[in-house]
Amino acid sequence: MRKQTIRIIGVPMDLGQSRRGVDMGPSAVRYAGLQARLEKLGHIVHDEGNIQVPNPEEDAAEGGKRRLTAVATACQSVYQIGAKCVEMDDFAIYLGGDHSISIGSIAAAAQPGPIGVIWIDAHGDINTFDTSPSGNIHGMPVAALTGAGDDVLVNIGYPGAKLRPSHIVQIGIRDLDPAERERLAHNGISVFTMRHLDELGMAAVARQALGKLRHLSRIHISLDMDSLDPAEAPGVGTPVPGGLSYREAHLLMEILGDSGQVRSLDIVEINPILDDRNKTAELAVELAASLLGQRIL
Repeated sequence: MRKQTIRIIGVPMDLGQSRRGVDMGPSAVRYAGLQARLEKLGHIVHDEGNIQVPNPEEDAAEGGKRRLTAVATACQSVYQIGAKCVEMDDFAIYLGGDHSISIGSIAAAAQPGPIGVIWIDAHGDINTFDTSPSGNIHGMPVAALTGAGDDVLVNIGYPGAKLRPSHIVQIGIRDLDPAERERLAHNGISVFTMRHLDELGMAAVARQALGKLRHLSRIHISLDMDSLDPAEAPGVGTPVPGGLSYREAHLLMEILGDSGQVRSLDIVEINPILDDRNKTAELAVELAASLLGQRIL
C-alpha cells in the first residue's frame, strides 16, 4: 500500500444524540495511539486538532432549533477542513463524536464529484425529523446526504444531495426503525444485514460491496463502532447485540484497503464513559491501521 499524507480531524460532538460521552471519543482514540500507529506504517500524519463544538448545556445548543443549528454549524466546519484535505489529495480521518459529523465529512469528500460510501453500522441512519422516534440527528445523516429531511442538514457545504443512493453500501445493519426499513427497501441503497454476513461471510460481502462501487475512483468509509458486537466494542452510545466479530471487522478493513479506492474515514460513536479500559478506542485504532496497510504478512 502506498504511503500517504493523513490528516486527523477531531469532532468532539454529542449534539446529535441524547446520551453524553461521545464528545470524548476523539481524545480516547488519540490516547490509544492512532497517530503513532499510522506513522509506524510509513504514513505522514498531521493532527489538525478539534473543531469547535458547543456543549449541550450552552445556550447555543440547549435544545430544539438551536440544537439543529449547532449541529449544522459544526458539520459546516467539518466540511471546510475536509474540503481542504480533498484539495491537497490527503487522506482524512474524522474522529467523532456522534454519527451526524458524517454530513460534513461526506459533503467534503463528494464536492469534487461522485464518490462511493460504505456505511458500517448497526443502524440505517436514514430517518428524518418526520420519521424519527427520538428526534436524534445522529440517526439522520444518510437521509440528509441523499437529499431528504431538513434543508439545514441537506444543504451543508453546498445545496442539495451529496450522494446517489446507488453509491451507498451499508454493512452490519441489524436495528432499523419501521420508516427506515421502508425507505431502504425502495431507494436503491445496497444493504448487507447481519443475516447476509452470516450466510455469505465477510469476504464475499466486502467484495460485493466493492463491486457495486467499482466504477467510482474514490470511496469514503463511515465506521460506527456500534457495528461491532458489544463484547468487542462496549464503549458505544447505542450498542446492539449480534454485531461484527473482531476478525470480521479486520477482514473488512483489509479488503477495503486493498482496493486502493478509499480516501477518507469516519470513526464515530465511541463513548469512553461506557468503555472498558479504552478497549473500543484501541480497537478503532487497530481497524484504521488495517484499512491503511497493517497486514499479518
